Amino acid sequence: MLRKIRITLAIIFWVGVTMLFLDFSGTAQHYLAWMAKVQFLPAVLALNVGIVVGLILLTLLFGRIYCSVICPLGVMQDIIAWVSKRRMFRKNKKAKLANKYSYSPTKRILRALVLLLFLVLMIAGLNSLAILIAPYSAYGRIATNLMQPLYVWINNGLATIAEHYDSYAFYSVDVWMRSALSLGVAVATLVIIGILAWRGGRTYCNTICPVGTVLGYVSHFSLLGPVFDLEKCNGCGLCARNCKASCIDAKNHHVDMTRCVTCGDCMEVCSQHAIHYGSRLSRWSGNSSPSSPSPDRRAFVKGLAIVGTGVTIDAVAKTVDGGLAVIEDKVNPERKTPITPPGSVSAKHFAQHCTACQLCIAACPNHVLRPSEDLEHLMQPRLEFDRGYCRPECNRCSQVCPTGAIRPITVEERTAHQVGHAVWVKKNCLVLTDGVECGNCARHCPAGAIEMMPMEDNDELWVPTVNEEKCIGCGACENLCPARPFSAIYVEGHETHREV
Repeated sequence: MLRKIRITLAIIFWVGVTMLFLDFSGTAQHYLAWMAKVQFLPAVLALNVGIVVGLILLTLLFGRIYCSVICPLGVMQDIIAWVSKRRMFRKNKKAKLANKYSYSPTKRILRALVLLLFLVLMIAGLNSLAILIAPYSAYGRIATNLMQPLYVWINNGLATIAEHYDSYAFYSVDVWMRSALSLGVAVATLVIIGILAWRGGRTYCNTICPVGTVLGYVSHFSLLGPVFDLEKCNGCGLCARNCKASCIDAKNHHVDMTRCVTCGDCMEVCSQHAIHYGSRLSRWSGNSSPSSPSPDRRAFVKGLAIVGTGVTIDAVAKTVDGGLAVIEDKVNPERKTPITPPGSVSAKHFAQHCTACQLCIAACPNHVLRPSEDLEHLMQPRLEFDRGYCRPECNRCSQVCPTGAIRPITVEERTAHQVGHAVWVKKNCLVLTDGVECGNCARHCPAGAIEMMPMEDNDELWVPTVNEEKCIGCGACENLCPARPFSAIYVEGHETHREV
C-alpha cells in the first residue's frame, strides 16, 4: 500500500512539474507554480526557510522520499529504469532471478568531492557551471528544449483539426529554437542520465547529484526505512538484485540509507516478507529482529504516453508583406549590458540566484526570454526583442520563478519597473536612409517615452527622441521598428533596475 501511495504521489508531482514547462496558456503556472518552489535547491537559493526545514524534517522521518516523489529528474530516472526492467522481463521470463542490479559500496569520496565542487562554484558565483548538475534545473532544460516543442506540435496538429470543424478549442503556437547551445546541453543531459538510469538505475542520484548527497547525509539518521526481519530472510538476495539504488547488502542484512530513495521495490519482490518499511530505532538499539512486517502489493503504472495526431503541419512559414516581399528577419544588437527580466533587481542578484531551470522562458507568452550563451551566465535567461516585446501588463516570469532570482512583482509595479532604456541609432533609421515618414516607435511606446522631433538641420525630417527617465525598457520600439536587419532603436540594459 505504501508503494502505491508513493508511486501515485510521484506521478502527480512529475506530471505537474512537467506541465509547468509545457503549458503555454499560463493555466498550469497559475495553479501549480508551488511545485517548482518546493524543489530543494530553488528553495535554498530563495532562502525559503520553511520549505527547506520541511524537506529536511521529511527526510529525517521517511528517508529520501523527496528523491523518489518530489524531484522530477528522480522520477524520470525511475521511469527509464522501470522501462529497462520491463524490457528485460520480456526477454527473459526468469528475469526476476537475473542480476539487473547488484549491491555496490557507496562512493563516499567521489560524492563528497562532487558536492564540494558544486558548493565552491556556487559560492564563487559560477552558477553557470554548477547548475549543469543541479537536478531540478537539468530537468527543466530537458522539458523546455525537448518536451515543449513536441507538446506544441501536437497542440498545433489538434488546432488544425479543430479549425477544420470550425472549433476554437485549440490555437496554434510558434515552435522555435531559443538557443542551439541550450538544446545541445539538454540533449547531452538526457542522454547521459538516460544511459545511467537504463543500465544502473539511480547511479546519477547516488554519485553525482548534489541534492541527493545532501539529503543522503540527512537520511542516514531517518526514523523510518527498509528493515530486515532476520527470522524470515532466506538469503535469496532478490531485494539487492532489484534495488535500483544498489544500496542493499543482502549478505549482511544492511540498507545504506544515504542512497536508499524509499521506492519500495525491495519489499515488493521479497516473497518471504523479510524486508519491510518500519522504524529503524531497533537498529540503533542493536535489535535486528523487528516486529512483523506490512507487505506491499505489486503495482505498475501504465498509460502515461503522448498520443500523436498524425497531422503534418508546416513548421517553416515565410512572413510576407502584403504577399509581395519577404520580410527580412531581425538581428539582435550587441548590448553592452544584457537585459535581465523585470523583478530580477540587478544583474548581480539575478546571476547569483538563477539556476537556469528555464521555467520563466517556457512560461513567457511574449517570446522575449531566451538562454544566454555567455559562459559567465550560461543558459540564464536574457531579454531579446526580435520575436516580441515585454508587455507591461505581463508579470508571469516573476510569478513562476522558484529561486527568487526574479522576485514577484504586480502588474502595477511592472509598468513602472525599468530594466533598461531605448537608444536611437541614427544610421539605421528609415527616415534618414529612405527619406520616409515613420514614427512607429513613438506610436507604440506604452510608456510614452518616445517623441518625434524635427531634426536640427532639416525641419522636414522628424526623428525619435527618448526620454530615458520614462522608458521602462520593454522593447516595443525595438521589436516594432521596420528597419531591417538591425532596428534603428534598441534597448540597452541596466545593471541595477529602478522604478520610474
